[in-house]
Amino acid sequence: MLLSAAGVAMCLIGGWLWSSRWSKLRHLLDTPTSRIRSAAQGYVELAGVLRGLPEMPPLLAPLTATPCLWWRYRIEEYCSGGKRGSWRILEQGSSEGLLRLFDATGDCLIDPRGAEVLPARRDRWTGNQRHPRSARPAGVLAWLTGHRQYRYTEERLHADEPLYAIGDFRTTGGGRQGLDLLVAQGQVVREWKEDYAGLLQRFDNNRDGQLDQAEWSRVRLAAGLEAQQRHRLASDRQALHQLVRPEEGLPFVLSSHGEEVLARRFRWQAAGGAALCLLGAVVLAARMVG
Repeated sequence: MLLSAAGVAMCLIGGWLWSSRWSKLRHLLDTPTSRIRSAAQGYVELAGVLRGLPEMPPLLAPLTATPCLWWRYRIEEYCSGGKRGSWRILEQGSSEGLLRLFDATGDCLIDPRGAEVLPARRDRWTGNQRHPRSARPAGVLAWLTGHRQYRYTEERLHADEPLYAIGDFRTTGGGRQGLDLLVAQGQVVREWKEDYAGLLQRFDNNRDGQLDQAEWSRVRLAAGLEAQQRHRLASDRQALHQLVRPEEGLPFVLSSHGEEVLARRFRWQAAGGAALCLLGAVVLAARMVG
């Protein structure tokens, strides 16, 4: 019974790993790299350099207090039970502040929430305090820290590091958005209706306390002109580019490694999932024959 359950589990886990990693691999390989200034709206792949936001001070990573632009950490406790022990997660978390990706044509803000982030900077060490009181010890000092009951992992993204990103690209301002006049006009009218007294004061010419058909025509005409003016002002503003999590469930990946490294990693993980699924099938077949 246990052998059959193990075979089923291997098939399910291996199948899921193969399917998810192969899907990521195909999207990475099939999506060409775009320049920020000329990128189309929608699902795109970008590559550039991380820069700090001018108005924001650098973040401090929670375990080492290292200045960075993004961090993720985990604290684990060693639990001994019987002949084998295991590590249990006590705390974990990641930062959610915006990142700024820069290439030769412009910059793009990235909302990292929901992304699979694969940073190059990763520190792991052990200690005897739940929260490390200082930066990671090194060399002989790390070996002499005594009973190591806790394990700490911290990953970071730093300024001026390369970044590969694939996700949903959106631009506001800069004349990139077209005007749907009827929709925009209706929005203006709804805003004006919230102050109905002000609307009457502007358009109730005969002062009878209501708007007749001719007066409503004037309201719609003025609202249309207001909508066009707002669109012109928005178009005059500098374009703001953003990369966010896709709504269609497409991969959202941020990585310090280039596309080739990621593709190789996803290819090996997909192969490992397929092998695990096949091994589970062999176990089930052997169980049925036996």
